[in-house]
Amino acid sequence: MKIHSVAAQIAALKDMPTGALKDKWRELHKSEPPPFNRVYLESRIAYRLQELTYGGMKKETRRRLAELREEIIENKPRRDNSRRPPVGAILVRECKGVEHRVRVLDDGFEYDGRRFKSLTAIATHIAGVKWNGWEFFGLRRRQ
Repeated sequence: MKIHSVAAQIAALKDMPTGALKDKWRELHKSEPPPFNRVYLESRIAYRLQELTYGGMKKETRRRLAELREEIIENKPRRDNSRRPPVGAILVRECKGVEHRVRVLDDGFEYDGRRFKSLTAIATHIAGVKWNGWEFFGLRRRQ
């Protein structure tokens, strides 16, 4: 039985065994499926079904995405550090009865005479267990 509606084909993906999904991938992409999980296969097959039925991205959209990619690669924008304390600030945290001081550097942090790339590394070092550095030093924004 051939399913004609794109929506019905996409809905049917949820009930297909993984082997059948891989066969569907081969049929639609003319290549071997990637070794990713089932959810990935379902989403990419669903996209491909829609692309074949309704058409892919417009040339203008692909061109603009290529421009943005080049812009990102050239500028290598950093993550938003608007909440990062200013360079030179001293962060203080008491843990296990000991006061710990961390100095903010332009490219990381200094603690106990050592340089660290992240507050998480320092927090984990101090506490002895994995900690989010922003949370450990009380810098996480309140929701």
